[in-house]
Formats: sequence, C-alpha cells, structure tokens
Amino acid sequence: MKIEGKITEETVVVGVGAEELWKVYGGLELGRLVSELLPHDIGTAQPIQGHGGVGTIVKLTFPPGTPGVGYLKEIFTKIDDEKRVKETETIEGGFKAMGFDVYRIRLEILENSADDQSTIIRSTIEYELDETLANLLPFVTIKPLQTMAETIGKYLCEKKKNNA
Repeated sequence: MKIEGKITEETVVVGVGAEELWKVYGGLELGRLVSELLPHDIGTAQPIQGHGGVGTIVKLTFPPGTPGVGYLKEIFTKIDDEKRVKETETIEGGFKAMGFDVYRIRLEILENSADDQSTIIRSTIEYELDETLANLLPFVTIKPLQTMAETIGKYLCEKKKNNA
C-alpha cells in the first residue's frame, strides 16, 4: 500500500513584489542564488540540461554531512508565468534514492492582498512512498524551502536598498 502526503507552508517576504520575486523563482536564477547564499545550508545547484523552462534538469549537491546520497536531480515539470507557479520533481538521488516513488515541490509566488509591499511564497511538498518505508517520513521537511524563501527575500530587499 502507498502513503501519500502533502506539506504546505507560506512565507511572507516583505519589501519585494511578486513580479520581482518570480523573476528569481521562475527559472534558473533561484539555483544560482541558492548556490551563492546557502551553500552550507541547502547546497549548490547546477543546471544539467535546459535553459530554465519545462524539461530543465538541475543537480543539487547537498552540503557535506547531509544524510543520504549527497545529491538530487530534479526536472522542471511546470512553469506558469501568469500564475507564477513552478513545479519540480526529483528524478534521481535525494528522496528518490531513499525509496520515495514521488517527491514533488510546488512553489507559488502570490501577491499579498493585505500589503502590496510584500509577497507570499507558498511552498508545497507532495510525496508518495510504500508504507514499508513509513520510517522515512520524518525526513520530509519544508524547512529548506522556508530558509530559501527568507534568504532570497532578504537578499532582494538588500539589493533594492543598495540600488536606490
């Protein structure tokens, strides 16, 4: 029998508009900034195939000491510029190597209706695995996506201030 699950978290990024944030999240810039700003927390991203559109494959190498195989490859399966939604799926390494059948990430950049000077990043992880691997569920965490959202948000705010 299969276990399916989903974790969703929203992170508010203050001082950055949805359009500006999507320019980073919508393509390869996100991986470049993760590599530059979070190499010891998340790892380093390197495009393997494609130019940032659907079908692009990126390899993320985890920092030393990370449990597991030390890397993952993910493919961009959906990029919707109008709705500002990006979906990726792990195709090798990472949770796939641990035995997960599906490990998908959806990143949505939402305008904050309460405040036009902030943006909401909704991060969702969807997964599927055999029930015999239920002991792996505690490893599924949204924390790296939250850290990424907070760090990218701060970086863009600083960049905006310095260019003002």
